[in-house]
Amino acid sequence: MRTVEYYGHMSQNSPSDRHINIHFAPEVMAGHYSNFANVSHSEYEFTVTFARVDHEVEEAEVPGVVVSRINLSPKFMRELIDAMEDNFSRWQTAESIKNLPEQGSQPDQGNESY
Repeated sequence: MRTVEYYGHMSQNSPSDRHINIHFAPEVMAGHYSNFANVSHSEYEFTVTFARVDHEVEEAEVPGVVVSRINLSPKFMRELIDAMEDNFSRWQTAESIKNLPEQGSQPDQGNESY
């Protein structure tokens, strides 16, 4: 059994930080690979279906298998979207920094003598 500890605000209405211990078995740690997701909703909940799809097939009907299906309340869906936007933004920033040219690899611009 593995434990992951999360620290932070659970919601904007929460006055203090919370400490959450999440326990999961080793077979759950690997997670599920997904290269396709579908989001649907009803009046009461959102459903996110994750699937693994074989995009290399040249047929009209692309084969795939559902690897996980998650139902969320609208309030939690908003919190998940906010967390995903925040994490994606941090990932983009890190990727941008990695892809910057190294110092000294470009010729000096604007430093010519006349």
